[in-house]
Amino acid sequence: MIKSINHDTTFLAQKSQLATKDDLNVVQDLQDTLTANSEVCVGMAANMIGVNKRIIVFAMGTMAIPMINPTIISKSGEYDTSEGCLSLTGERPTKRFHKITVKYFDINFQEHTQEFTEFIAQIIQHEVDHCNGIII
Repeated sequence: MIKSINHDTTFLAQKSQLATKDDLNVVQDLQDTLTANSEVCVGMAANMIGVNKRIIVFAMGTMAIPMINPTIISKSGEYDTSEGCLSLTGERPTKRFHKITVKYFDINFQEHTQEFTEFIAQIIQHEVDHCNGIII
């Protein structure tokens, strides 16, 4: 179901709680909401739709890829950039990494460890920041 976007910075600044199998409906809501906003958005975290759970989705081509309880376990190639956010107005400067390794669960709660680079890595870093209560 397409959800409205949360703009409450007090809520967005809270660290998200670990997700469980009971939270799988949030994955579908995030995928639907990302698809509905695909012209202006490439990734979403659950707190952006008002759910304080550690779940993200990001666009990879035409697919919305979910990650449950993602954690960045390594990163390299720091650079400066500027990012916008559907929950916030305007763009802000931030530091990102060209290459990251993420440990996460898929929708079947199978654990994965995967490397991502460049723009996809940047999207994931932005959404994991949301999970950590970091507002850029």
